[in-house]
Amino acid sequence: MASLKIENVSKRFGSVGILSDVNLSIDDGDFLVLVGPSGCGKSTLLNIVAGLEPLSSGSISIDGRSVQNLEPKERDIAMVFQSYALYPSMSVAKNIAFPLRMRRQSAQEQAQKVRQVSELLQIGHLLERKPQQLSGGQRQRVAMGRALVRDPKIFLFDEPLSNLDAKLRVDMRTEIKRLHQRVRKTTIYVTHDQIEAMTMASHIAVMKDGVVQQFGTPSDIYDRPENTFVATFMGSPSMNLLPATVQPAGGKLNLRIDGTDALIRMPAHLARGAAALKAGQPVLFGLRPEWFLCGAALPDTHVGLRAAVDVLEPTGPDLYAALRLGPHEVMVRLPADARVCVGSDVDFGVDLSKALVFDRATGVSVQ
Repeated sequence: MASLKIENVSKRFGSVGILSDVNLSIDDGDFLVLVGPSGCGKSTLLNIVAGLEPLSSGSISIDGRSVQNLEPKERDIAMVFQSYALYPSMSVAKNIAFPLRMRRQSAQEQAQKVRQVSELLQIGHLLERKPQQLSGGQRQRVAMGRALVRDPKIFLFDEPLSNLDAKLRVDMRTEIKRLHQRVRKTTIYVTHDQIEAMTMASHIAVMKDGVVQQFGTPSDIYDRPENTFVATFMGSPSMNLLPATVQPAGGKLNLRIDGTDALIRMPAHLARGAAALKAGQPVLFGLRPEWFLCGAALPDTHVGLRAAVDVLEPTGPDLYAALRLGPHEVMVRLPADARVCVGSDVDFGVDLSKALVFDRATGVSVQ
């Protein structure tokens, strides 16, 4: 296992900036997910860690040792690619053993390690097949086996599930997490899928335009996003951001939802950040869809809102409802048996104990 520290890393291609002052640090055995939209620089950062791309400035160290001037083969890192990168003329066994042959290990050592890895990944029955005889999920397991057999300090995954169908992605996501729990290797995983990030990571770095927007645990990222980009990128459906205006009332602050009569007290857990707000300041009031209740007595932490139901989307276990609150659309997640119908006005309760407020000009959270 190995710790990894990325300090002030920047990358430019000519005059174009790809990464800007990236700082990340993870401990032995952590599972770091780099997540963000296409073109945000996450794969470039992974390639820099792997040594496949030089950095423009900054430093990368593994176990306290600087590696940015080392060749990829000297960094003791194994990479699993999106395209699997298997040799089509070789059997599964030979594909897995290839790194061992390059190290000139004996045939006996190769056979033993291939057997161990194939048992771990449950592909022992596929060892004599060629890659073209395998399914996408099986090919991905072989690619993982080739990385595992090297016993590296760090595993790197570059969007390994993006070529698989939806059900297989879910299955392989579970397999990769189970594998990490068994081998406890430090892992960096790149994806644009926020569900993959939330379900697999011990730490997440959300990236946009080459800048790390937030770094933390999945619960930090989801419950306490530092800006509106993180708040809306992480979560499906995304967080509702309602335009509101700060209004003082008896020494306290309220939020009036723009274009409505809805007046909401400033959540108590935001008191420290709210102290910097001024009367009349435009903000965004952040509410996740699952923070809504319908048709029940409201707990003390909730506030009531009345909204019209525009659209209903049953998914089986849940019922998603698009509401109309004045000029604003609000998406909520309700139990599948919630008694609401399109066109009706419904009283909802919203959990203020988790609600967030963002400065409308900067997008930064006031917490």
